[in-house]
Amino acid sequence: VQLQASGGGLVQPGGSLRLSCRASAFSIDSYPIGWFRQAPGKEREGVACIGRSDASTNYASSVKGRFTISKDRAKNTVYLQMNRLEPEDAAVYYCATDFETPCEIETLGWIHRWDYWGQGTQVTVSS
Repeated sequence: VQLQASGGGLVQPGGSLRLSCRASAFSIDSYPIGWFRQAPGKEREGVACIGRSDASTNYASSVKGRFTISKDRAKNTVYLQMNRLEPEDAAVYYCATDFETPCEIETLGWIHRWDYWGQGTQVTVSS
């Protein structure tokens, strides 16, 4: 199981970025994929997740309406489209998956239940 996150960068407040999480050695329809973030000095927090074949989605309240998680089955990749970015969104963003943890609002907070993690991509929001 391998996950590779990419797409981070520097963006001005109000701007947009799209993060990618490419999966290897498994299908993104087999297990849920979650996006998480960790800012300096803060605990890692769940941002969004997408379910297996039904592609159900859940979002943290802080990003709902601004971020959209989606999947491209042909590319075996999950995306996180981030719009109207705020300085508080600056963090290292990680994608993760787990064989048993479903994509639910509650499970976004179960950080240690997600067993497989990508390497992280830095998002900086600054003018």
